Amino acid sequence: MKPYLVVKKGIDWFIALLMIFLTSSIMIAATIVIKIGSKGPILFRQKRPGKNGKIFTVYKFRTMSLETDQEGNLLPDILRMTKVGSFLRKCSIDELPQLFNILKGDMSFIGPRPLLVQYLEHYTEEQNRRHEVVPGISGWAQVNGRNTISWEEKFRYDVWYVDHISFMLDMKIVFMTIKNVLVREGINNSQNDTMPMFSNSKSV
Repeated sequence: MKPYLVVKKGIDWFIALLMIFLTSSIMIAATIVIKIGSKGPILFRQKRPGKNGKIFTVYKFRTMSLETDQEGNLLPDILRMTKVGSFLRKCSIDELPQLFNILKGDMSFIGPRPLLVQYLEHYTEEQNRRHEVVPGISGWAQVNGRNTISWEEKFRYDVWYVDHISFMLDMKIVFMTIKNVLVREGINNSQNDTMPMFSNSKSV
């Protein structure tokens, strides 16, 4: 294990605790407007694979309604996105509950984004190497295109990060993340801000 990874965990924990204190008023405000804006839970919870594929629960502020069609199926994401949720996403406020994931050790500030559990069976051996490190709120793939690049490109960036992880690289990603949030770079500004589902690339 690289010495930096031990230090990185301590840095993550300290900064997460500090940021929870500094953003507590924002999180309280988000809780109130989400509750007023639509029916449903305040938090969105979902199982995601972490380091070495270990499953954990990721927390985010809910940005979509729970509206369903006549058959009881959830409507498409674009139809369920609330006005409050759209604002929270644009400002990345919906990610703040993941500070508690960092305190628990499930996540880091910087690392490959934790994706859906059902994707695990579709990764190639090389792509699966993205799970050799703790997943992050932001990562090398996010600051190099995010929703505007293909899944295969994302995974190449993730594996490259695993092989080159360092304090200086993490700092570069932090500053690039801040810049991207401010200018909204790397987002496909079509009607839908979410990526299409990942399909099996083993046969590609």
